[in-house]
Amino acid sequence: MESSPPSSILNSQDSKGKDVDLTIYNEKVLLLPNGFEVLAFPCNQFLKQEPGTSEEAQQFACTRFKAEYPIFQKVRVNGPDAAPVYQFLKSSNSGFLGSSIKWNVTKFLIDKEGKVIKRYGSTTAPLAIELIANEAMLQKLLAVNSL
Repeated sequence: MESSPPSSILNSQDSKGKDVDLTIYNEKVLLLPNGFEVLAFPCNQFLKQEPGTSEEAQQFACTRFKAEYPIFQKVRVNGPDAAPVYQFLKSSNSGFLGSSIKWNVTKFLIDKEGKVIKRYGSTTAPLAIELIANEAMLQKLLAVNSL
């Protein structure tokens, strides 16, 4: 298991096609929402749930769900054309039935050093993961302060 992603895969595109260096999120715990950021990568590989352009996906998320997090260019998450960031995520933490992403909205919790902490299926709500991440950060802080 690789500890953190190589710099070559830390580039993606936002919903308008603009290059984004994901190292701008260093020092934040990420979910792929207080120092906790959600990054959305729309994908149309699951029953065509994300048709249209990347900009349309962003507009839908912002209008329907009031999304206030970065929404990136549509990507493939499985197969030989999977985005490099998803190749890294899947190789770092396999799911219940292997490394393939089985359904839309699979989530990866990433620590401040870029290491994949845990993988969550589509039924786990981001708020639940945020609570888990905040609890873990608090426990780590308490352990450091008790030394």
